[in-house]
Amino acid sequence: MEKGDIIMPLDFVTNPLFDLEGTDLDFKIEYSPTKMQGKKYVHNSVTGDVIGIVGSKFKAANHIDFFNGIKKATQDNRLPHELEGAVVKIQTARNKAFALLDIKLPNVEFTITTSKHQTKINERLVALHGVDGSCSNQVYTGGIDFYCTNGLITGSYESIKRKNTSGFVLAAYINEVKQARLTFDESCNRLQKWADTPLNVDGKTFLASIIKSETLAKKMYALACEEITKRGKNVFALYSAFTNYASYADERNGFKIRETGFDTQAETMWKREQQVAKWISTPQFQSLLAA
Repeated sequence: MEKGDIIMPLDFVTNPLFDLEGTDLDFKIEYSPTKMQGKKYVHNSVTGDVIGIVGSKFKAANHIDFFNGIKKATQDNRLPHELEGAVVKIQTARNKAFALLDIKLPNVEFTITTSKHQTKINERLVALHGVDGSCSNQVYTGGIDFYCTNGLITGSYESIKRKNTSGFVLAAYINEVKQARLTFDESCNRLQKWADTPLNVDGKTFLASIIKSETLAKKMYALACEEITKRGKNVFALYSAFTNYASYADERNGFKIRETGFDTQAETMWKREQQVAKWISTPQFQSLLAA
């Protein structure tokens, strides 16, 4: 037994979480040469479609092997009651060359209290995988705000990234995921500190300093005002506006995604989460916490 392993009761039953067998992600990736030196095609073995062009040294795991490994690491790292009621969402883009796994655990929770409101935060794990060279192997951990179902990714969130190169070994990567016991409590304590910190800045000026797009900054100000009404004038309310932007793309927050005819929504929403992570890592945001 390794350090950090969880001892399960003898009669436990593991939550299966999800089953990708027989789904659109259950295919092997195959390669064929191109006429360009140093490049090769990536094929879906089931449909025969070309789904990418990559370098000759590119090496990726099949979607089903990658996500089953993440599932096993998640199951091994948690007690049975922590996995009960898990909410699993799988999204794809680029003709199934990209996939995103989002696992929320309602039974692993933390309560954040503001002057106006109590918010339950539940543990969340996000794994990204691409087989066309446009996405490395990535796993992120954070939380889910069940009051408004915003996905929460904090600036110092746990992340494990590895590129798809000839040296990539899936088993070794999954072991890293398993050993990196999620710092959920630590992240939630940080969010409680934000809830306890008054927001003593001019909102419009502050947002204009960290968001390059003037239109986006104006919309974010309106959303922040709504969150402050619900949660009080504190740093956590501002952060909740950011995570709302990264969680929805419709009339609920005014940040609707433009329809382009391409299968890109999953990627777009994840890029928004990365924007949020950058905003809260800025010196301007960090200065709010030091005030």
